[in-house]
Amino acid sequence: MILTKSYKHFLKRSIFVQSYRYNHGYIILVPEIGEDADRDVSLKPNQSLPEFNNITIENCIAAISKQSLEFEAGIKNLENDLKQNPSKDIFKQVFTPLEVLGGSLDKTWGLSKTLYLGNSSLMPTSSYMTIHERARKARASKYNSSVIYNAVKEALSINDKRTNEESRILQKFATEGLLNGLELDSSNKILLIEYLNKLSKEKTLFRQKTEVSTKRFYQTITDPSILKDFPKQTLKLLSTDPNVPEKGPWKFTLQPYSYVPAMEYCSDREVRWNLWQAFVSRGTKMGDSELTTSLHIEEIRSLRRDLAKLLGFETFADMSMQTKMAKNISEIRSVLLTLREDAKHRQDMEVQQLYQFAVENGHSDSCLELWDVPYWRKKQKQYLYKYDEYDYKPFFPLKNVLNGLFELCHKLFGIQIKKRNNVTGWHKDVHFYDVFEVHSSAPVAGFYFDPYDRGQQKLKIENNGWMVAIQNKSQITNTIPLASLIFNFDPPVGNSDSYLNFKEVKSLFFKFGNNLQHLLTRTNYSEVAGLSNVEWDAVDICGYVLSYWLNDQSLINNLTCHKESGEKLPNEMFDALVHSERHMSSLDLCHDLYLSSLDLELHSSKEFWSDIVKELWPQYRSFKLHKLDVHPCSFTQIFSEEWGAAYYCRTWSKMLAADIYSAFDEVKDNEMKIVDVGNRFRDLFLALGGSVHPSQIFREFRGRDPSPKALLSTLSSQK
Repeated sequence: MILTKSYKHFLKRSIFVQSYRYNHGYIILVPEIGEDADRDVSLKPNQSLPEFNNITIENCIAAISKQSLEFEAGIKNLENDLKQNPSKDIFKQVFTPLEVLGGSLDKTWGLSKTLYLGNSSLMPTSSYMTIHERARKARASKYNSSVIYNAVKEALSINDKRTNEESRILQKFATEGLLNGLELDSSNKILLIEYLNKLSKEKTLFRQKTEVSTKRFYQTITDPSILKDFPKQTLKLLSTDPNVPEKGPWKFTLQPYSYVPAMEYCSDREVRWNLWQAFVSRGTKMGDSELTTSLHIEEIRSLRRDLAKLLGFETFADMSMQTKMAKNISEIRSVLLTLREDAKHRQDMEVQQLYQFAVENGHSDSCLELWDVPYWRKKQKQYLYKYDEYDYKPFFPLKNVLNGLFELCHKLFGIQIKKRNNVTGWHKDVHFYDVFEVHSSAPVAGFYFDPYDRGQQKLKIENNGWMVAIQNKSQITNTIPLASLIFNFDPPVGNSDSYLNFKEVKSLFFKFGNNLQHLLTRTNYSEVAGLSNVEWDAVDICGYVLSYWLNDQSLINNLTCHKESGEKLPNEMFDALVHSERHMSSLDLCHDLYLSSLDLELHSSKEFWSDIVKELWPQYRSFKLHKLDVHPCSFTQIFSEEWGAAYYCRTWSKMLAADIYSAFDEVKDNEMKIVDVGNRFRDLFLALGGSVHPSQIFREFRGRDPSPKALLSTLSSQK
């Protein structure tokens, strides 16, 4: 059934629109600074590791308030100094002091986020958001200073010899200043405030209406035969009584933990149809006219278009390119079309083969619809490869997976990762690891590892994990990188180890790749260390490269040890795993390509959103567009989050990562050459971080510009 209730009361009660100043900073109430800020030593930057057993909500809030005020006062002092003594050496006069000013603020912010994700009882959402917004407002002040911006422009106009790192820092501040409106006159700055306030309101309304539409729908299932194929773990999540998951009744919702397995395992086509139509029609009058989002879409697009014009750009998509690796929209479109030419043909074949399989196994309709695909896709994968994801979990004990991962990092990058005992964390399950390089007896970095699910105590999202940068490397302040890795893996039972499914193994490798880029940076300034200042469409490259290594059977052998027999993953199971990972991958890629193209067109065209959908859909999808399918009306990533004109970034990073990994694959039979490629990857992608443009880093690594061929080679070769 679909629940309904008045939406007006919800709007009056819950909408909070943040006010913007022209510099994009948030106006919030600053918490009082209590005595705890001075007493607490766990948050100070000169201490190697924080004392988590001494950290409280109160001293986090007090510390971030004190440090934010100190940071903002420090910016004012820098501005006064620049006015009195025009810069002759901007790095000595501005950027070195900024490194010192920002260290404590960034560390307290990172620790607070770690506590929020790792133990919500220690850091509730409301407390963290207070800290987050205060820290973000303070940190933005260095990018919104007209005095610093003018000094940066002056420095850029002088043809001094600078390192790549120094040039990138100057360009970073110049870009931030431009996008924050520092080139505008006073009247246009007021107009910018108006646009930003309106945009914030529209984005908030879009998000809240989508959330209500998502939460409002549910369908109660009482017939156990409909759920005969569901795994027990999933039934436990769906049952109204998780203690007896087999008895029911069960509740299907549109939340990912319910919707995805329901579409994959539910044998009743009408139930799948009901779930699908509710999912794709969110934001329309079907559920509640007061939850429609179409007008918000057009208003968001219009405001972004006006904002871009005000700042000197033709479209919002062109404005977005200022923080991307891709040169321009034309280059992105060209790559998307190249990928589509190959993937669309393969997708058509995949869908036709899936339809034939479905008919042979009881599907009676004249075609397959989108609400049929997940169910029959899983059935076909099980039939073709004898693949059941639950058969693989006993082969991946967390201890073995970690050891194999650390050994791979030692082999490729020459580092050693060692557990350090007697380090306090936010929970007894949290461990700390030091990272050593060959040239140093002291650790060059460190990270916390919090692996296990703890129910409501830890935040959960679909990707199952986070990497939090607690402290950036800074040669100026002599600080080393510090991070936390937080997951929700099943905890061990008794004396047994924790076991991971393959999705969780991939998630661990992906997040660890991002973690390595943060930890192994060799830059001087924190402004460009690790993932800082890396273009959005290149930020996930290292994560994808490391996860591509899971295609290597020798690595899988190092990761696996069966729970009972102790055996490695058998050859036939490894082959089935590789094939199943590629199963209908062209359909998945075409879906991502479609959404990427849709996002770009929505932010570069003035056509009505539904007309753009109708034009693009048949170019990428092998299904007719259903009249009830209005998916843009709940496309929160681009309309209420920060991925407008940037949805393509994930596909772009995957494309580059596939090309990079192919350099390893080309020498896979020569251990010495593999190590050589690993060292080059270490010295370029991991070491340079945001200090060099990723296009230049890629060309140094591969000796050419990126190619989509490697990504296309990973697509399904399904029979």
